[in-house]
Amino acid sequence: MCWGNPMKNIFAFIFGSLFSLGLMISGMSNPEKVLGFLDIFGQWDIGLMFVMLGAVAVAFIPFQKAIKNPKTLFNEQIQLPMNTQIDQRLIAGAFIFGIGWGIAGICPAPALTLIGLGYFEALYFIVAMLLGMLIYRILNKGN
Repeated sequence: MCWGNPMKNIFAFIFGSLFSLGLMISGMSNPEKVLGFLDIFGQWDIGLMFVMLGAVAVAFIPFQKAIKNPKTLFNEQIQLPMNTQIDQRLIAGAFIFGIGWGIAGICPAPALTLIGLGYFEALYFIVAMLLGMLIYRILNKGN
């Protein structure tokens, strides 16, 4: 088995761990906090909006640099999305993601963080997510 560039793997581990820590500190890995944010007509918890605004602020400059020079520190190509059209597939995907997020209160990265924290109930979400990905691949085999 080839493990690739050791420094790249170390950086991936460090930044992945930092991301996971940020999810835990911000409350994004807490389904109750997420569902509280989505409950705008009840006990609305606005805190997640500040988390999202902070994430956009932190990511803005690196994304601008990636657009101008789509290479990593290891001189690998960054594959940025080229489609700028809002179409039915994008809307349907966002709709399905939103429904899942609203039902479960978690999305893919926080689900993995929850498993790391010992909340193995997140496996239900992960299995459903993987099943959805499989169904998508089967339905879009010709595209």
